[in-house]
Amino acid sequence: MKLWYAPTSPFARKVRIAAHELGLSSRMGLLKVDPWTDPRLRALNPLAKVPTLELADGSALYESALICEYLDAQADTPRLFPAPGPARWHTLLRQGLADGAASAAGRLLAERRKPDAERVPGMEARFQQAIDAALDALEKDVPPFGDPLIGDIAAASFIGYLDFRFPGTGWRATRLKLSAWFDVFSARPSMIETAHPTAS
Repeated sequence: MKLWYAPTSPFARKVRIAAHELGLSSRMGLLKVDPWTDPRLRALNPLAKVPTLELADGSALYESALICEYLDAQADTPRLFPAPGPARWHTLLRQGLADGAASAAGRLLAERRKPDAERVPGMEARFQQAIDAALDALEKDVPPFGDPLIGDIAAASFIGYLDFRFPGTGWRATRLKLSAWFDVFSARPSMIETAHPTAS
């Protein structure tokens, strides 16, 4: 397996964290790519997005949720996705919430990077509201400590991206339980190994 990734992508990081937690990192090669300029990526993934997982037969899987579920199925002991039932729906919901918030954070960054004349009125506020609401929802339903499920990994990836792209925003001030959880989770080897670069 080969993962096409960008080190700044929260979704690529989510996949890398999952692989590490499952003991699959040594079986998954990494190919850093600029998804905006590398034509090889579009040949594998029509959307030309990261992460994209290239399989041994030359086929590819894309979208981080699918890649993580595939990796879980490859592990000696699958454990990121519970069997159908309340625990599964809960962790999939948390993954969806965190992934949507990470997308909103990425779009907020892109909007802020536009010249003032090209910004769409109200868009920054909408993205920020989505981020804040997601953080509030996670504060009310803090992931448990211990071995993570996919929703926990997605939440950590989202928060890590938020700290990477928007340092000093003060999200922790009113979300003390989530902040404490993230501090503990950030000490996991999977988080340390996949940390975002210090500059981009």
